[in-house]
Amino acid sequence: MLLLLSLFCIAGNAQQYMLLSPDKKLSVEIESSRQGVTVKMMKEADLLLSLSDIGIVTDQTTGALLQIKKAERSAVNEIVKPVIREKSEAYRNEYNELALTFRSGQTLTFRLFNEGLAYRFSTAFKDSLTIFRETLDIQFREGDSIRFQSEKSFNSAYEQPYEFKKLSELDPDKLCNLPVLIEKQSGKFLMITEADLYHYPGLWVKSSGGSQITATHPRYPKTLKKTNNPYSTGQVGETHDYIARVAGKRSYPWRIFAVADREEGLISNNMVYLLASPTELKDVSWIRPGVVMFDWWAKNNIFGVDFKAGVNTETAKYFIDFCAEKGFRYFLFDDGWSPKSDLLHTVPGLNMPEVTAYAKTKGVDVMLWVIWNTLKEQWDEAFDQFERWGIKGIKMDFMNRDDQQMVEFYEAVAGKAAEKKMVVDFHGAYKPCGLSRKYPNVLTREALIEFEQSGVSDNDNPRHHNLLPYIRMFTGAMDYIPATMRNANKNNFRHCWDYPMGWGTRAHSMALFIILSSPMTMLPDSPSDYNRENECTGFLTKIPVEWDETKLLAGKIGQYTVLARRSGTVWHIGAITNDDQRTIELSTDFLKPGRYNIEIIEDGINAATAATDYKLSRRQISAGEILKLAMAPGGGWLARITPENK
Repeated sequence: MLLLLSLFCIAGNAQQYMLLSPDKKLSVEIESSRQGVTVKMMKEADLLLSLSDIGIVTDQTTGALLQIKKAERSAVNEIVKPVIREKSEAYRNEYNELALTFRSGQTLTFRLFNEGLAYRFSTAFKDSLTIFRETLDIQFREGDSIRFQSEKSFNSAYEQPYEFKKLSELDPDKLCNLPVLIEKQSGKFLMITEADLYHYPGLWVKSSGGSQITATHPRYPKTLKKTNNPYSTGQVGETHDYIARVAGKRSYPWRIFAVADREEGLISNNMVYLLASPTELKDVSWIRPGVVMFDWWAKNNIFGVDFKAGVNTETAKYFIDFCAEKGFRYFLFDDGWSPKSDLLHTVPGLNMPEVTAYAKTKGVDVMLWVIWNTLKEQWDEAFDQFERWGIKGIKMDFMNRDDQQMVEFYEAVAGKAAEKKMVVDFHGAYKPCGLSRKYPNVLTREALIEFEQSGVSDNDNPRHHNLLPYIRMFTGAMDYIPATMRNANKNNFRHCWDYPMGWGTRAHSMALFIILSSPMTMLPDSPSDYNRENECTGFLTKIPVEWDETKLLAGKIGQYTVLARRSGTVWHIGAITNDDQRTIELSTDFLKPGRYNIEIIEDGINAATAATDYKLSRRQISAGEILKLAMAPGGGWLARITPENK
């Protein structure tokens, strides 16, 4: 017998509750009846969404209807200071909470922020639970639209292009991984995602007809595929008829429904981080964000040296020397440093102890790329070997799943890496859900179309760049790999896997370094390329990867973005446009009164046809002065602003 934890009431009359946001602009109506729990979220008189069929189907057999035992209200208003300053030095955590506890042993907790609604289940059963499914229907108005990534199955690298459709036109056979962005006819935005995901599968959604979407999850794996391809080994074969096996007493992931009147609200929202579990690490002093040089393509594109470039000791030292000279924190050995099925030995010609010892003398940390399944098979031996070698971080790849087993493996990797004082970058990964708050050594992850795709498709284009800040970046840091010096425009962009070029001008490519959040920012080109473009490289070396403040100064999803970030007293601004030429007049009234030095890289006069053309200029401005940002098609603009007396 299955028990649907949909929170039915024993009384015939519905029980109703109202919850207001701290600023009283958002309101939530919660009703519990024999038909289940329903929720309506309003902004003033505007109905934003309705939630129904909220429940969890388990194997518990109490045989009793579920009655509300008590309703508890609370309010929180505090400042949270993140360990890693991905966006800001501090976040305001302010919400009103309503916790409904049922006689059957489960609680449904609602938190209403000024920026949106979140809810989560908690259970208090003595015995473990088998969860067959979690239920949730989300209803919008007819004519509302959705931006999403879709798959035919739960096996996903999370690297599909964003689609944009009316909700009523969404294919019911498509699975949409989170986050998904709803665009209301009124112009408001609703972001749907999750936080605090542990020991549970990731949430997906799919169409259930009309303007309604419904929750779905990958089932618990029964068998995993074994192939001759190390990149695909370990994907799910057969599954059980349930999604999770969990402890009876626990809390479940937060379901987030964030609200923004304009694009600015998508950039400033911090609900994913604030709803995540605080860090369990007592010592975080060793965690160091920074810029990464890596050898994936770059090892094949080295010139002007007297050694044969490749995966070898000489090439590694060349990268390390460059990192030391430019002040970059990390050098990463990407795919190829070891046999695919063996992380304990290097390929011929590479002396890892010699490389790491050399890097230590230069103040550079070395990271290693790993296939997740090989790491799992050689777990203790691999981490111990990395520790002996002096490795300071790992980039784990090709997981391509977010079932319960894989979600648990992410946390195991984060914890084991923290034990060894190693930072982590997840590739082939699902979206961030707050793991980086619990384990701040998780500095970044993929879950997006990034620069790598430029070698094989047209999907990494200026329009895509103007979607990322408003959709994917909402959930957390993303390893996009910005700032290539190989730039092309729409007419001459070509695919070249071993030596990729970026679609967009030089200024556009460099501005992405500022716009796209990542406390671990990887640069794609070889030291030879960056040495050849020393003026631009010098500008990049001055851009931090941690920030005290972030502001969207202007932006329209899919069209243009102007983002400002502050580190100390220094402001950095990045601006990009899609394939339309664009001029923006930008006020600097966000600056404190006074005089400032400004250093600008902008599109050169011929950037529309020669994408590498740029212009560097320096001058003084006063706070409040209007700056004219003239951008070519696929163009960009970036600036560094320092107080005059600094």
